[in-house]
Amino acid sequence: MGKTIAEKILSNKSGQNAYANDIVVADVDFRMGQDGTSPLAIRAFEAMNGERVYNPESAAFVIDHSAPSPLEGVSALHSLMRQFSKENNMILYDIGEGVCHQLLPEKGHVGPGSLVIGADSHTCTYGALNAFATGVGSTDLAAALISGKMWFKVPETIKFVCHGTLPAGVYSKDLILYLISQVTADGATYMAAEYTGEAIQALSVEARFTISNMAIEMGAKVGLMEADDKVMEWVRAHSNHKFEAVSPDPDAEYAAIKEYDVSQLDPYIAKPHRVDNGVPVGEVAGTPIQQAVLGTCTNGRLEDLTIAARILKGRKVHPDVRFIVAPASRQVYLDAMETGVLKTLVEAGAAVVTPGCGPCVGTHNGIPSDGENVISTANRNFKGRMANNKAFIYLASPATVAASAVKGEITDPREFI
Repeated sequence: MGKTIAEKILSNKSGQNAYANDIVVADVDFRMGQDGTSPLAIRAFEAMNGERVYNPESAAFVIDHSAPSPLEGVSALHSLMRQFSKENNMILYDIGEGVCHQLLPEKGHVGPGSLVIGADSHTCTYGALNAFATGVGSTDLAAALISGKMWFKVPETIKFVCHGTLPAGVYSKDLILYLISQVTADGATYMAAEYTGEAIQALSVEARFTISNMAIEMGAKVGLMEADDKVMEWVRAHSNHKFEAVSPDPDAEYAAIKEYDVSQLDPYIAKPHRVDNGVPVGEVAGTPIQQAVLGTCTNGRLEDLTIAARILKGRKVHPDVRFIVAPASRQVYLDAMETGVLKTLVEAGAAVVTPGCGPCVGTHNGIPSDGENVISTANRNFKGRMANNKAFIYLASPATVAASAVKGEITDPREFI
C-alpha cells in the first residue's frame, strides 16, 4: 500500500515502515522555541536533569512574541533564554530578527523531507516546503533538546484538491479562510492536511506559507505540500543543506479527499470570534473598523506588504483607523525599504513596528480598546486574542486589510484592483 507525505517522512525519520495511527520514535532535524514557551522548556530541561543540548546547531530560540520586552518580568525570561542558548551553543534570534516561522525557512533551517518541531502551534507553516513540521508543548521540546528525538502518532491525512485559478483580488489567505469555513475548526484534528491542485501550484512559495500556516486552525497537525520547482528554487536560494523531496504515492490511502473549484471564490473574511466563521467579504462590507494590522507569521512577508502597498499607493489611511505594519523579519523589513514598499506604507499613514508577533498575540504594539473592530492578516480571532476580550477581530488578506484601512470600513479589495 502506498504512503502519504506524512507517512513517508515519519517512516524515513524513524526507520520504521510506518502508516497512519502507528507510533514511531523519530530523529528530529530541527527544534525551535519562542519566548512564550522556551522558558518553560528550559525549566523542564533542568527537571529532566538535561546536561547538554543534543546537536545544538539544529536548535534555536527566537525572541519574537514580546520583542522588545514590554515588562520587567518578560526581560528576565529573555535573559534566561540568552544565557541558556549561550551555555549550550544554540542558535539565538534576538529582538528585531523577526517571527520564528519566517526565520526558520528564511535562514535555511528547514526544507523538503525534513522533520521539524517547534514550541508554537504555527510551526506547521514549513509544510509549504514539504517538511513535516508541527507544534509541540514545552516539555516535549525539552525532551527533544536532550535526545534529538521525539515520539509521534502518524496522522491520517485529508487531501485538499483545489482546482481552477484564483480570481483577481483573491489570494491564498482568502482560500485558506474559505477551506477552514468548510471543514470547521476541528474538522481535521490531529490529521495531516495535504494541499494540492492547480490553484495551489499557481501560488508563490510565500503565498503557500499562508495556507500551511493556518492548517492548525482546522485542527491539523501539519499542512503539507509537494516540493515542485518553485519550492526547490526557493530552498536553494535560502539554504546550503541537501534536502530530499517527498511526494505521496498514487495509491496512498487518505481519510478523506475534498475537492474544490476556486475559480469563482470571493475575498473571504473570518468574523469574530472563530476562525471558521468565514463569509464572503460582501456579507460584512461596510462594518466600521478602528484598527488594521498587516503582518504576523501568516502575512508579514514581502509579497504581502507589496500587495498592500499597491492599494495604498497615492492614498491615505482613513483618519479613524490606526494602521499597524509588522514585517515578518529584519530581512523583510530591509527588502521592503529597498523596494520602496515601506516608504509607500509609511506615507499612507502606517505605523511600522519591530518585526515580531506583538500586535497578533496582544503582548504590546496595538492592543485595541473596548468595542473596537480590528481587521488583521493574523491567523486567530478568538475573544481576547489581542489582549482585550471586549474587542472584535476580523481576519482577512493583506489586500482586504489595506482596502479597509483606506475606507475606514471592511471593504472588498477588488474596488482598488
